[in-house]
Amino acid sequence: MRAIIAVDWGTTNRRAWRVEADGSVSDHLRDDRGVLAMAAADYAPALAGLRERLGDLPVIAAGMIGSTRGWREAAYVPAPADLAALAAAALRIDEADVTIVPGVSWVDGARADVMRGEEVQVLGAIAAGLAPADALFCQPGTHNKWIATRTARIVDVTTVMTGELFALLKAHGILAGMLDGPVADGPAFRAGLTRGAGACDLGAALFEVRAAVLLGRRAPEDAAAYASGVLIGNDVGARDVAGNTVHLLADGTLAALYTVAIETLGGRVAPVDATAAFIAGIHHLRGHLA
Repeated sequence: MRAIIAVDWGTTNRRAWRVEADGSVSDHLRDDRGVLAMAAADYAPALAGLRERLGDLPVIAAGMIGSTRGWREAAYVPAPADLAALAAAALRIDEADVTIVPGVSWVDGARADVMRGEEVQVLGAIAAGLAPADALFCQPGTHNKWIATRTARIVDVTTVMTGELFALLKAHGILAGMLDGPVADGPAFRAGLTRGAGACDLGAALFEVRAAVLLGRRAPEDAAAYASGVLIGNDVGARDVAGNTVHLLADGTLAALYTVAIETLGGRVAPVDATAAFIAGIHHLRGHLA
């Protein structure tokens, strides 16, 4: 195998690495050239720019580049899915020397879910020995992913709009202007976590943010942390984390908040380096392509 350029081409950001034949990384870049910033005609020059920086090499790209909003659509692979299944269904664009990794879909009765990009991280974590073949993964973000694997295959996917809901509440509606304070672990976040974890009435729990501030029962500067706790608590509380290990693909503030939530609700957290997992996923996937 020769070196390649591995690209995690998301909605708002793009990350690319030069991955050598042995799986090591010799160079990388990150920018804001996500699919929302791209028109169809922009991809050819964008790829040329990547090659100018990282080398004239084949490109393997995952994420939203293969969505209906991206460059070319790579159809979802139905779960259960492993790296071999992703490689078999990958979209090859010969004239550009680009391979686009498909996402994974999951359907069970009336419930359906999809993902693009996260599957590479999860399966890469397993392939690299960063997580076991049978595991529960959590990938916090705008759309938080809960992914279960069995025998190194993705068998279940649940997407929760936790981050997006917080952003919408902060920018619009009756809580707008109340959620500008800091969001961090502390008494307010943990109080919200407790309220949200057992809430089947999420809408009521969120309105309580406003009522508590108006009645002087909660400091205005604590409202954002409390609301975040309600949302994350509701998200984690709906999963079966008690007594189980959750492999957390995140870093920074979100990783810290989800760690508190999972541990508070009786789970154990095993941190996983998301970047290392993605690179390992692309590296092992290209072995199946060969």
